[in-house]
Amino acid sequence: MILNTLFALVDCNNFYVSCERVFDPYLINKPVVVLSNNDGCIIARSNEAKALNIPMGAPFHIYRDFINAHKVKVYSSNYPLYGDMSNRVMTSLFEFNSNLEVYSIDEAFLKFNQTTRADTGYDILKIKESIFKWTGIPVSIGLGPTKTLAKIANTLAKKNNHHGIFDLSSEVKQEEVLKSINIENIWGISKRWGSKLRMIGIGNALQLRDSSPRRIRQYLGVVVERIVYELQGVTCLDINEILPKKNIMCSRSFGNVISDKSSIKKFIAEYTIRACEKMRGQSTRTQSIYIFLQTNKFNNGKQYNKGIVIGLNTPCSDTAQIIKLSTTAVDMIYRSGYLYQKAGIMLLDLIPENINQYDFFENTNYTSSDNRMQVIDSLNKKFGAGTIANGSIRLKNNEKWTSKKFYLSPRYTTQWDELPHVV
Repeated sequence: MILNTLFALVDCNNFYVSCERVFDPYLINKPVVVLSNNDGCIIARSNEAKALNIPMGAPFHIYRDFINAHKVKVYSSNYPLYGDMSNRVMTSLFEFNSNLEVYSIDEAFLKFNQTTRADTGYDILKIKESIFKWTGIPVSIGLGPTKTLAKIANTLAKKNNHHGIFDLSSEVKQEEVLKSINIENIWGISKRWGSKLRMIGIGNALQLRDSSPRRIRQYLGVVVERIVYELQGVTCLDINEILPKKNIMCSRSFGNVISDKSSIKKFIAEYTIRACEKMRGQSTRTQSIYIFLQTNKFNNGKQYNKGIVIGLNTPCSDTAQIIKLSTTAVDMIYRSGYLYQKAGIMLLDLIPENINQYDFFENTNYTSSDNRMQVIDSLNKKFGAGTIANGSIRLKNNEKWTSKKFYLSPRYTTQWDELPHVV
């Protein structure tokens, strides 16, 4: 059978855990968890840890005794190691197929054109085996005529009985599989959209596939309409095209509690820069922002939790303008006398950047702003994050944000001095 187009989603299995296992084989078949910044929550689990019913996102301090009792190995997030290992996986994938899109730190799409099912099956198996041989990272691969179907296929590929590969290119198989996929589990469908779709009798992927795209567009907009077409096997998202997020969050817990407003402003400015970079990366603008401050809810001291939404007169993707709003928001919600543990920003109501909305009373120059942001983003990408930054985030030495990492493994691939010495 000749396939005109076939997408493959390659996803690293339990990626952070797998990276730790590459350099410590003792961890293989042992329960392992990886913690978030500041050793706060569990963000990665081995299959053995999942079998112990340790939930994703669980606060570490609550499960600490349980983890110790079951001899679960704990690691702080080691992003220099994970980032380098990710680059090795993606470089290896590029050797097989240059038609590659890196979707996240542990996922990538490949696109095959005018190939036979037999040839594709051979190539996919070879890719899976080679990635493990070259990097030590196990992967699962889902195949489908569109990105959305490949994403669904990848979820099934992770199940033990499929041996890490699942092909959803067959229409007969699509019928069977889509019936079993809840509407909220479809890539790009939020819980809110899922609730709305259930109100009109659409509860699974098959029902959404068989619905009228035009009707869905009138009800939920063009994004969900494209998902319908994708489920029908019509490609709407090519390589380097992804479903944009409707909101983007950037938040962190501080290494130590902070009480002064100026330091909080600097951290908020830093988080704003990161969020804006992500927003521009998906070619969107924000129409409103949400800023919040929190004390440590697990301490017995005075508690304070406050957030505020600020709307913009015109959609914006200019970091400098958004920093002005976010730091102004801090002025509005900050209260003295509290020890703050966490702060963050969420960019809300994102729209495509090609939809320009102008305010009658405001002179908006998208071209000038976009060109400036493009230059800054390209320089930071080329020379490293933070090469060009807003002056408001220049922290004093004693204000530098450092997270707690009590369980940090060596940066095996980027720091020679951290390699273990064998006598």
